[in-house]
Amino acid sequence: MLDLQPSKKEKSMKKAKSEQDDWLRPGYKRSDFGELVRGKYAKRIQKSTNVIVLDPQVAKVFPNDEAVNNALRGLIKVTRSEGRPGTKSKRRLNDKRRAA
Repeated sequence: MLDLQPSKKEKSMKKAKSEQDDWLRPGYKRSDFGELVRGKYAKRIQKSTNVIVLDPQVAKVFPNDEAVNNALRGLIKVTRSEGRPGTKSKRRLNDKRRAA
């Protein structure tokens, strides 16, 4: 009768990793791939992304990025409707000086 039970070596379906897997195959040469450049695309990625790091105390106030954006949009709207910040107080001060 045949033994149908696999041995301990046959139980695992995973292939054993060999040191040869870590090296290039014999048909390829390192020179085939050109010169390696560290950070080759770093400037392109930096231009296309805009990451802002919030102070931990500020980050606690906002649950997500949408909340931060909404707050900033509201602030922009308020400052635009009032004109340039600080100009009204200077005008009032100048009017008071002229009246005196």
